[in-house]
Amino acid sequence: QVQLVESGGGLVQPGGSLRLSCAASGTIFSINAMGWYRQTPGKQRELVAEMPSVGSTNYADSVKGRFTISRDNAKNTVYLQMNSLKPEDTAVYYCNAANNLKDYWGKGTLVTVSS
Repeated sequence: QVQLVESGGGLVQPGGSLRLSCAASGTIFSINAMGWYRQTPGKQRELVAEMPSVGSTNYADSVKGRFTISRDNAKNTVYLQMNSLKPEDTAVYYCNAANNLKDYWGKGTLVTVSS
């Protein structure tokens, strides 16, 4: 099993920045990829950014050039640096970890972009 705990969400003004963190614990050696998804009411959860163990990172078109995903293996933590935030980035952001058997999810952290 893999446990994921997100932190770093909050209220920010348009144009501002936030950094989300996701600490992983458990059988993390089995993880093939980690990433961030987001969801707003009435919509499906969508990919924001993902970082596979092998290969290049992948970003949603809507966040390219503004968001950066990174990983600190020593701390078993993945980050999402979000810059130039827009009101449409408002959502609950979920950390995801995947192995060959299943996907694991955190409980989510709310990001609100509003003036």
